[in-house]
Amino acid sequence: MNRKQSYLYNSSDGSGSTDTNILMSTNDTNFVDKKNKLIYPNLSYTLTGICFKVHNELGPYAREKQYGDAIELKLKEAGLSYKREFKLNDSGNIRDFIIDDKIIMELKTRRILSKIDYFQVQRYLQESRKRLALLINFRNKYIKPVRIVRIDKPTIYKNN
Repeated sequence: MNRKQSYLYNSSDGSGSTDTNILMSTNDTNFVDKKNKLIYPNLSYTLTGICFKVHNELGPYAREKQYGDAIELKLKEAGLSYKREFKLNDSGNIRDFIIDDKIIMELKTRRILSKIDYFQVQRYLQESRKRLALLINFRNKYIKPVRIVRIDKPTIYKNN
């Protein structure tokens, strides 16, 4: 029996006897997958809280620069180290924030996020070799920060 299978015990005649012939597939909630732990859970939780506070203060119709300014103030209040609007390489790409030299935070004020936005953030992660980015669209009535994890490129082995 693997971790996703469990037996369903059924007492059909009321006598308390159990029938173990029915196999039911369930998720094992006690199973902890060491590989799939959250990356920087406390820091990302703090950043998400800051984004919610800023969105509550400014609403959904401010400009990206205004959200960035408000987030910068909140980061200073929280005592978090950060860099704002900087170039990493000669690529010309400008990241909105990098917090504590761990998480890239990209701010958007669009009606709908597209694949291009996700690809852009993934490119930032690849270039900077950071593991996690938060993509936040402030235009919506309720914000939903999106956690984006760097996809490691497969190593290509050359034959000698």
